[in-house]
Amino acid sequence: MKFSPTQTLEGIAAIIDCEYVGDAKFPVKGMNEIHVVRQGDIVFVDHPKYYDKALQSLATVILINKKVDCPKGKALLISDDPFRDFNKLSHHFNPFVAARAVIADSAVIGTHTVVQPNVFIGNNVKIGDDCLIHPNVTIYDNTIIGNNVTIHAGTVLGSDAFYYKNRPEKFDKLLSGGNVVIKDNVDIGALCTIDKGVTASTIIEEGTKLDNQVHVGHDTVIGKRCLIASQVGIAGCVLIEDFVTIWGQVGITSGIVIGEKAVISAQSGVSKSLPGNKSYFGTPADDFRKKYKELASIRLIPDIIEKLDKLHE
Repeated sequence: MKFSPTQTLEGIAAIIDCEYVGDAKFPVKGMNEIHVVRQGDIVFVDHPKYYDKALQSLATVILINKKVDCPKGKALLISDDPFRDFNKLSHHFNPFVAARAVIADSAVIGTHTVVQPNVFIGNNVKIGDDCLIHPNVTIYDNTIIGNNVTIHAGTVLGSDAFYYKNRPEKFDKLLSGGNVVIKDNVDIGALCTIDKGVTASTIIEEGTKLDNQVHVGHDTVIGKRCLIASQVGIAGCVLIEDFVTIWGQVGITSGIVIGEKAVISAQSGVSKSLPGNKSYFGTPADDFRKKYKELASIRLIPDIIEKLDKLHE
């Protein structure tokens, strides 16, 4: 999330009422999560395990819950609760704006685009030319859709990230201030859900096709010309490279990379990054041939046990 105009360290500290380390006029250009930070951004960290990662990241302002040595060229915001204060900043710079119409006045819809009945289009949405949006689709604020995109009935673009901090008294939600970006020539089936990024974008690149009932988590990027079959669940912050095929009911954990031209067979569970140009199967997903050899070996176990029993008779 970028600030317009650029803020100062002193100004940000005043918003969240915290101490700061650095020049009062130190420029603050935006705020982002650790995996998408850029120079000038704020990143938050509230666990010692991740202090070094945050301090050494591209972020130049670190919202942290402990006084530490400030790296050269950076600044600190010292907070007793960085998670809470990151939410305060999200709310301050990107507050929720209630809808005033089924299709917002600020939405831009391209030529020859057809919007069927009962579609909701939120504030600042941009939809390109020659698109077809079927009934009961919900498009949240700030979504960007390219040209020649088809979205089938009941799909939701831009729902909140599934991101919570487990506090003793409750689950505390991290506010979502990002958006969804759909590139040209994408088809999205019925009843899909694509969550917006926490501070950046969830992106589906050109030519990719999603079947019905696919879920795409926050900040995930799906490459060009991928095929994703029904009931696939993709967690947040996943990178799926170009020309990947994912068959039905595959589950993919967060923060991993699926390499270009990988093929993942139905009902696989992907718990780690997978190199491209290979086929995968099983839970945990592994090389297709290797996994089937393992299954074949398992089927031999009863015969082996029977033979061992006979030897001991």
